[in-house]
Amino acid sequence: MNYPWNDRAGKLSVIKVVALGTAFMPLVLIIAGHKANILGPRPITQAIHETGDWAIRFLLISLAVTPVRNITRWSKLVLIRRILGLTALAYAALHFSLYIVDQNFNLLRVASEIWLRVYLLIGFTTLLGLTALGVTSTDAMIRRMGQNWNRLHKLAYPLAALGVLHFFMQSKADVTEATLMAGFLIALLFYRSAHSHNFKLSSVRTLIGIAVLAALGTALVEYAWFALATRIPPTRVLFANISFSYSIRPMWWVLGAALVPALWVGIKSVTKPESGKLNPASAK
Repeated sequence: MNYPWNDRAGKLSVIKVVALGTAFMPLVLIIAGHKANILGPRPITQAIHETGDWAIRFLLISLAVTPVRNITRWSKLVLIRRILGLTALAYAALHFSLYIVDQNFNLLRVASEIWLRVYLLIGFTTLLGLTALGVTSTDAMIRRMGQNWNRLHKLAYPLAALGVLHFFMQSKADVTEATLMAGFLIALLFYRSAHSHNFKLSSVRTLIGIAVLAALGTALVEYAWFALATRIPPTRVLFANISFSYSIRPMWWVLGAALVPALWVGIKSVTKPESGKLNPASAK
């Protein structure tokens, strides 16, 4: 039997063990927080928020597997993509299930709220899409669906965008983390676009360009949200990106995170020729 912690050869895979442990860790912390009464006066509501946060985080991490593999040439990363994607689905399902609990299992009220509240409708649509991707993620379904499988699973990016929009709409005024997730999604879209247009992800220049564009895109998304959805002056938020008096704005976190691959490629390009040099004595 091929257990989830084994590779395709049936051997224990360290990277899959780490991925599985990482997948369960947030759930363990949420349960521990509930037992220790540190989830606040409304623990179910807090658990709803935390499971939703982890759903979008794991979804973005799963989407990051392919560009990171292309950049690092670490082929074993593909082993954990399915685990991470299913983890995102599991937290999204738990997020919705806890919402049902919070509504005292009144399914008619749940359905009514989903229909009447746009952000709930967007979140539920995202859950349905992730469920379709999860159900069709098995090897048997991949073989059965053929090219249709690739077409279906391209919906992962639009679903991530819907998830981020849901995050924004339920966050109200403080959209710091929602903006951060949007920035990471923008970076992933730039990686995908660069790869499809034959830009080399092994190029430091390309990776720096992606980092800068993703950071600017993050600032633009934040500006657009405050301009369209709140009464807070968006220019104040925009100029806050160049002030570090209170906190580091999301665009700078996105820039820093997106520059890590460029730094890694740069270091690798410098050290690789040195490691490839032959010892003159051994070359005789």
